[in-house]
Amino acid sequence: MAISLSVVLMLAIILVVMIRGGSIKAGPAIVAALFGFFLASTGMAPTIQNFFDSLARSINQINF
Repeated sequence: MAISLSVVLMLAIILVVMIRGGSIKAGPAIVAALFGFFLASTGMAPTIQNFFDSLARSINQINF
């Protein structure tokens, strides 16, 4: 849960910076956010969540 919240916060900050910087307009940003919202309610959501969980575990195991 903590990883999900961190990722959501990071993506929200990136989205705000991109909108303010002019890289992305508000319309496409809203469409992308709505796409993510509706994608989360589909059957693909657990698969996507498992992918990002395994990616986070892999990154966590890397020793620098």
